[in-house]
Amino acid sequence: MHNLFTYLPASLFLAGLAQLVLVAGSVAIPKVLGWNKELARVQPLIRQMFWTYAAYILVINFYFGSLSVVAVDELMNKSFLAQVITGFIAVYWISRVLVQFFYFDRSSFPAGVLNQLAEVVLTCLFIALAVIYSLVFYFNLNVL
Repeated sequence: MHNLFTYLPASLFLAGLAQLVLVAGSVAIPKVLGWNKELARVQPLIRQMFWTYAAYILVINFYFGSLSVVAVDELMNKSFLAQVITGFIAVYWISRVLVQFFYFDRSSFPAGVLNQLAEVVLTCLFIALAVIYSLVFYFNLNVL
């Protein structure tokens, strides 16, 4: 198990880069999923709340990615703050994976090989992020 932790700093850095790429790619999601057309059918307040929540998620992902790129040492220094932050990020990504598998109704997901491939890649990314941050959290607990 100790050898696994040897690669954690690099994994954490790559997880940060991956989240920044996810943020950049997320700009295309509204167009791919036709958010404007779908949201035109709802009341203005619901539409505004939806866009606000989407922006919050985008900013959170950007923050997690940026923090992981520029503060690898601080996120792995076994301090209480490192435990809290990496634990929170782990729960965030674990929750995202659970939502993906147990909540989302995929019946209206856009058809096509490219969309299916994108879903597989994103799901694998979410699982990888959940695993990496869980391992970093475990490392920070000082159990070794």
